[in-house]
Amino acid sequence: MRRVEHVMGFPVSLRVDDEGIGGEVADALFAWLREVDARFSPFRPDSEVCRYDRGELQLRDLSADLTEVLDLCEQYRVATGGAFDVRLPGRPLDPCAVVKGWSVQRAAELLTAAGARRFILNAGGDVVVAGGPWRVGVRHPEYADQLCTVLELTDGAVATSARYERGDHIVDGRTGTPATGLLGISVVAASLTEADATATAAFAMGPEGVDWAAARPGCEVFAVDAGRRVRRTPGFPVAMATA
Repeated sequence: MRRVEHVMGFPVSLRVDDEGIGGEVADALFAWLREVDARFSPFRPDSEVCRYDRGELQLRDLSADLTEVLDLCEQYRVATGGAFDVRLPGRPLDPCAVVKGWSVQRAAELLTAAGARRFILNAGGDVVVAGGPWRVGVRHPEYADQLCTVLELTDGAVATSARYERGDHIVDGRTGTPATGLLGISVVAASLTEADATATAAFAMGPEGVDWAAARPGCEVFAVDAGRRVRRTPGFPVAMATA
C-alpha cells in the first residue's frame, strides 16, 4: 500500500509492504495528522495552542496531548540552556519543532498497532521505518538535486534540520537571532520524537549542538557546519555503496 497526502504544510508519504494492511489504516493515520494540525497549529486561531497562548485556556484545561508536548518542549529548553525555546519574546507560542516528530511517531505506532511490520513513513524528509533495511537519503544543505549522505535503517527514525526549506527559521533562544552556525544536521534515534526535537535543538545551539546531540543516549549524528565541514558520529548508519 502506498499513499501520499499534504498535511501540516508538507507532503507525507506512506509505504506499507505487509499484506492485509488496508486503506482504512492509512485513513486513520492521515486523519490523526490532520487532527494534530487542527489542534496544535500556531497558525490556526481556533487551535488549542493559540487559545492557550491567548489565555483562553489555563494549564489545567489543556488536553493530555498538549500537556505532553509542552513538557517535552520544556525538557529541551532546559537541556540546551535556552537555545531551544518555543516561547520566544515577541512571538506566539510555537511548539511545531516537537509536534511534528511527536505526531508522526504516534502515526507510526498506529501502523504497528494495526499489524504493520515493514513500512516507511516520510513526513517532509523526516522518516520513521520498520522492518528494513531501508535506504534513506539526506538532501544536500545547499544543492536541492544532490544528497550529502545515504543511510541504512532497519527500525528507527531520522530527522534533519537545515536552512534550505525555510531559510533562517530556527532561532537561538539565548540570543533571539537566527541560528547560522550549521548548514544542516541529521539525527538518528529510536523514535522520531527524539530525532526531530534533538535535530532542531542542536541546530539552534550551532556547532556546539553537534557534540550535545551526539552525547544524547541512542542518538547518532551527521552534520555540516557553516564552513562546510562534515562531522559524523562513528555509529551513524551510512549505507554501503552498491555496485
